[in-house]
Amino acid sequence: MNPLPSRRPMPPLLPMPGSASSWALFRARALEIWHRTDASVLIAFWLFGLINNVLYVIILSAAQDLVGANVPKGVVLLADVLPSFLTKLIAPYFIHRVPYSVRILVFAVLSSSGMLLVAFTPPEKSVAIKMAGVVLASFSSGGGELSFLGLTHYYGNMSLAAWGSGTGGAGLIGAGLYVLMTEWVGWTVKKSLLVSASLPGVMLVSFFGVLPRKRLNGRSKKGGYEPVASRQEEGVVGQDVEDEEFGRDIPTADAAESLLAPGPGVAATAYHLDSDDASVSSGKKPGSRSFLANLRRSRSLFFPYMLPLLLVYIAEYTINQGVSPTLLFPLEGTPFSEFREFYPFYGFLYQVGVFISRSSTPWFRIHHLYLPSFLQVGNLVLLTLHALLNFIPSVYIVFVVIFWEGLLGGAVYVNTFAEIMENVPVEEREFSLGATSVSDSGGICIAGFLGMAVEVWLCDWQVEHGRDWCRRIKA
Repeated sequence: MNPLPSRRPMPPLLPMPGSASSWALFRARALEIWHRTDASVLIAFWLFGLINNVLYVIILSAAQDLVGANVPKGVVLLADVLPSFLTKLIAPYFIHRVPYSVRILVFAVLSSSGMLLVAFTPPEKSVAIKMAGVVLASFSSGGGELSFLGLTHYYGNMSLAAWGSGTGGAGLIGAGLYVLMTEWVGWTVKKSLLVSASLPGVMLVSFFGVLPRKRLNGRSKKGGYEPVASRQEEGVVGQDVEDEEFGRDIPTADAAESLLAPGPGVAATAYHLDSDDASVSSGKKPGSRSFLANLRRSRSLFFPYMLPLLLVYIAEYTINQGVSPTLLFPLEGTPFSEFREFYPFYGFLYQVGVFISRSSTPWFRIHHLYLPSFLQVGNLVLLTLHALLNFIPSVYIVFVVIFWEGLLGGAVYVNTFAEIMENVPVEEREFSLGATSVSDSGGICIAGFLGMAVEVWLCDWQVEHGRDWCRRIKA
């Protein structure tokens, strides 16, 4: 195969939504994708991405209800993120020895068990018991991400795009579902979490009932990833071959659309799997690059890509977990009847913004990543000052700022990886994606610790200055 160029031109962008020809082109592109790929594969992988990530979002949306007013919400963030991150660091070295069917069952049981433990723990019991349930669900999410990305090896590039779309939608659906159940339908937090505990069953139905498993069942008995070349030699024709022929050279826009997962390392893991296969089939030992060479590459990535991504994640997750719980107003001037309703609705608006911006690269690209990162830091400063000084007159203005926060965060994430796909030479691209993905996970962890301190500080300040609303929130 001829080496790919280090940089490819962007494919023609679609017209802006609302123009005369835009909807016809959108429909034509959707129909082309639908007819080119087995619909059951698209549906299965979209549901994999949705269910694997939706509990993560529901748990963050319920953070205030789980720990109450006296425990920082950053505790929930760390319990929801760190186990998943550690799983993605360690599991790739042994998880390939476990059959996919066993993995899916284990992940579904872990997720449901974790949510049941959280739901059945009485409010007066230790927060640590609830966090143990969150940790179980987080382990499942991290292992599920690795496994489903491994599955895309067998089902072509569009399965990766479907997975990315599902994970992108998980934020919006998860936050909206929790608001719907607790505020609009009026269910208790316990009942809402019990309903959420049933969602991993959709993952089982998708894997055992929807996904065509013929290709998966033909894999090596050792459980390793089968090289693409061997599959073509065995006579796999039609869509399989077509997917893999262009899977090695994914256009920038398509790659960006496939990088919509909210969790750290998604895109990097996918490209890592593909790159390792290429190394095996060429006789080269994976990971043979020297440590010092990769360290030099990391240093070259820090300022153009890693730092703006790190800044935006620190800022937005500090807002979400540390500042948002204190952005409270008198109830008579808001659409809420209880103070606990502010926090999950802020989370919903944030996720709406993230979903829109992470889906925006076919129409709108950001090449200067520091501008939205600094704007996000500005949002953190603005909302922190309001929590201290109470100068924003209406909660509806805060709604707009939170939505804007989501737009900025999602835009920096997806455009960072799109810039790498465009500007980094192909022989360094796989490592660059992986190295840069450290920034988002690192930013979330830093924000988790910051958020715990910031929330306590802001709430204490408000109480000292006659605003005790943050103390009136009950789990």
